[in-house]
Amino acid sequence: MKISQIYKLNKTQYELDFVDIDPEIDTPLFLDPYYISKCDFDFAITADSSIRSYFEFLLALLRNNDVKEAEELFSYLGENNDICFGMSRGKPNGHGMGPKDTSLIFQQLLQSNAIKTGVMEDIEDFRIFVPNVDKDKVSDMTANIIKIHLLEYTKEQCFLHNIPLTPNIPSGMYWNQKTKSWDNNYTERLILNNKPILLVPKRIVSYSDKYTPTEYRQHFVLNYLQNEHLRLQTALMRTRKDKSKYVTKKSVIDSEETMDKDYLAKFTKQHPEIFKNFKEQTSTKLQPIDGYVTNPLDITSICKYLSDKLSTLSPGSSEASNYHNLIIGILELLFYPNLSTPKKETPIHEGRKRIDITFNNSSSNGFFFNLPTKDSSLNCPFIFIECKNYVGEVKNPELDESNSFMKRCSDTLNDGRGLIIPITDIDLNRALSEFPLKGTSAIENILNEKYQQIVFPK
Repeated sequence: MKISQIYKLNKTQYELDFVDIDPEIDTPLFLDPYYISKCDFDFAITADSSIRSYFEFLLALLRNNDVKEAEELFSYLGENNDICFGMSRGKPNGHGMGPKDTSLIFQQLLQSNAIKTGVMEDIEDFRIFVPNVDKDKVSDMTANIIKIHLLEYTKEQCFLHNIPLTPNIPSGMYWNQKTKSWDNNYTERLILNNKPILLVPKRIVSYSDKYTPTEYRQHFVLNYLQNEHLRLQTALMRTRKDKSKYVTKKSVIDSEETMDKDYLAKFTKQHPEIFKNFKEQTSTKLQPIDGYVTNPLDITSICKYLSDKLSTLSPGSSEASNYHNLIIGILELLFYPNLSTPKKETPIHEGRKRIDITFNNSSSNGFFFNLPTKDSSLNCPFIFIECKNYVGEVKNPELDESNSFMKRCSDTLNDGRGLIIPITDIDLNRALSEFPLKGTSAIENILNEKYQQIVFPK
């Protein structure tokens, strides 16, 4: 059973920000540090900062020949089953890094050309240059380093969905960026069948199929070598019937020594521009996974169900909690991947006020990505949402109540107090009906229409 079923959340994966794992079976997803480094929102930025802090410190120790301290630092990167990711069959048993793997990989790291040549710059480069390291092991490394962030995220999501936590549970070792050391404490944790579980934002996970040694070798290293053989007119060059010249990749492979990870490290030392080009081009191919994650669902039926539920929910304080819970799921579906990591009751003004829902702005295009270019005062790393389950006009003592609400939103913007966009149940129903064909544009088109009305009031 998945987390949503165990705790009777009555939500599909579309309505959840975290990956809805089955704790008894590994989900074929991975934490890819290169992908995380390219995600520009609060959770990913802090996670990437921890990853870089750890790896820079590890490299500094190795370059200073502090091998014993480096090995101790590396030993905590062992397998992490708390996130239930990977390629295991049946119960999560970790095809990642056990203690023997950790020790072996460290020794291979010491002996590798990646360290000797200095081409290793980022933790994701383990996968490119170090033998016996693939996406499972890099994912395990990443999960351990960013565990403190996953712990906090898990607590936030459990609070959001009323999932019980168990107090005074060991956190497990995590990287402390401030002290540059591994740390451990007691905290509240999600425990299932005596097993600690970490929830992971679906916005930062991937299939980890872009930043790979195969991609680098096949489409960058071999392409370069083909062109070099053509340029130098070597014995590998062949002539087609139309007199054009060519060199096959197979002939290049046959002419080279074994093109293993050590070969890639030596090649990269000689041609750093090729590796730089690989990184730059790979970054343009990275995309968030779909909102359904691994199990495609009938999105039309889901949208209709949510729309019907929204329409039948009675207005008034008695249904306020149910309305709030429903809206969180609807917004998660409509805005993913442009908004992510929802939090409930975020305190502001030194705790004197709480915001119903706060989302990270994780957009790489669309309304919230473009908004700061339209108005430089509207830099919006976070999106604040207030849910009101009632009918009639919205009343807010901070706004001038002399005209319609849209006019008051226009006044608020002109007074430099920020942008408020009212979204009604009618708007949400419209967006839900259009979502199966338009995706995120369904709700963002509505935002654009209302933004225009606020900026240019009639």
